[in-house]
Amino acid sequence: MQTSGNTHILLTPEESRQADAWALKNGTNGLTLMEAAGKAVAEVIVDYIGTPLEAGGEILILCGPGNNGGDGFVAARYLDEWGYPVRVMMSVETRDLKGDAAIMARRWQGGVGPIDTKRLRGSTVVVDALFGTGLTRAIEGELAELIEAVNALDAFRVAVDMPSGLDGDSGIPTGPCFQADMTVTFFTKKPGHIVAPGRFLCGGVEHIHAADIGISSRSLDAIKPTLFENTPSLWGSGYPFPGPETHKYHRGHLLVLGGKEPTLGACRLAATAGLRVGAGLVTLAAPSETYNIQATALTDVMVRRFDSAFGFLGIMADTRINTILLGPGAGVGEKTAELVHDVARRDKAMVLDADALTSLVGRLDIFAQEGTDDVVLTPHEGEFARLFPGLSKETNKVAAARSAAVSSKCLIVLKGVSTIVAAPDGRVSIAANAPAWLSVAGTGDVLSGVIAGLMAQGMPPFEAASAGVWLHGEAAMKAGRGLIASDLVTALPQVLL
Repeated sequence: MQTSGNTHILLTPEESRQADAWALKNGTNGLTLMEAAGKAVAEVIVDYIGTPLEAGGEILILCGPGNNGGDGFVAARYLDEWGYPVRVMMSVETRDLKGDAAIMARRWQGGVGPIDTKRLRGSTVVVDALFGTGLTRAIEGELAELIEAVNALDAFRVAVDMPSGLDGDSGIPTGPCFQADMTVTFFTKKPGHIVAPGRFLCGGVEHIHAADIGISSRSLDAIKPTLFENTPSLWGSGYPFPGPETHKYHRGHLLVLGGKEPTLGACRLAATAGLRVGAGLVTLAAPSETYNIQATALTDVMVRRFDSAFGFLGIMADTRINTILLGPGAGVGEKTAELVHDVARRDKAMVLDADALTSLVGRLDIFAQEGTDDVVLTPHEGEFARLFPGLSKETNKVAAARSAAVSSKCLIVLKGVSTIVAAPDGRVSIAANAPAWLSVAGTGDVLSGVIAGLMAQGMPPFEAASAGVWLHGEAAMKAGRGLIASDLVTALPQVLL
């Protein structure tokens, strides 16, 4: 199978249909696309199961009424030609098929049987070519029973394009959903392949394959995609690697607001992470009552004392300071909200996390009023629900994050199993590399520091946030199970090699 070169671009199901339509309009035959798609499915299956002898049993292909079913018939034909025992079940009568799917069904020389859950046993591979992205309502009745029976089988399950029953936009099942061990999609992946739980129902990100079926990347010029999988190919060309003549004042100066007891470590984690990711200088502004503690604990980060909001703003007056991080351990309340408001009036990039976010509930209009361009909010799902109560019930997290970014005029980093970065201009990146053991106290403080450190070096907010999220996940993978937040800071250099 030839892999698509559009490695980080995601197209919604509707945009994928637009790409198909563009290809047809520009001279590509629909049968050619379907032939390539079905052959790609067959090739990937063979890569997984080996020779017919190694496969050790029958391949059952479940075909539906549309083009997804047509892809299934093509895959069946190739697998049969290559010597694999293949059986096809169909959810409708073949005479009811139309268009290219009907032609591909006629080219299949083997038998076609009706859906029969009693005849599933003996299949070592089951291929779901029922609906793909062609169905948006819940699957019911006989087909729902079929999906539940297949999910219970001890068989290798393959989805064509998208597991039937999974919404391709949101990654949320609409009802009973085929649970694939591997998915073959075409041209580009879709958001539903990457957003959890969708990516797990597709077999996991390493088992989702986007096949090149002959659609030109020129179609993307017409579609203008705004959704991306968060990988280095998205932001790597703009990463601020230091050059041979770079010195610390070229790499930005990050100012971090120091926290209060009992969460003094939060701001230290953030400040150290900002320095570790490459900021030239990092200063922690500590209230007088915690100054001695912070100055003793930190050796690489500068510590300055302040006693009031006026004092903090005085530290900010240093023109070399270009990025401010507020929130980790700062305390929740009116004073924190007023300080954020005061900082927003200055011409500095700003990252807000933790207590700063909670303090801003009901006050996010300040950013629209000030016309700020470089403000990043990093809420987890609970903080997001408090900040954007009208959007928190939205099951499509991508749509919710995008709406929040547009309404607040801030870049949103919605943290979770699939961390979503959404910009006010509509661009969205979705991460799929964070391990489960990242969910421990303090890791969010490290993430905010990484993002702020990249912004201090001049990386634009969307690219900095996307890079920060990816680096954060990779550092967690390097640290391994049992990690604590400070392990992420230690592991970052291994990711930056």
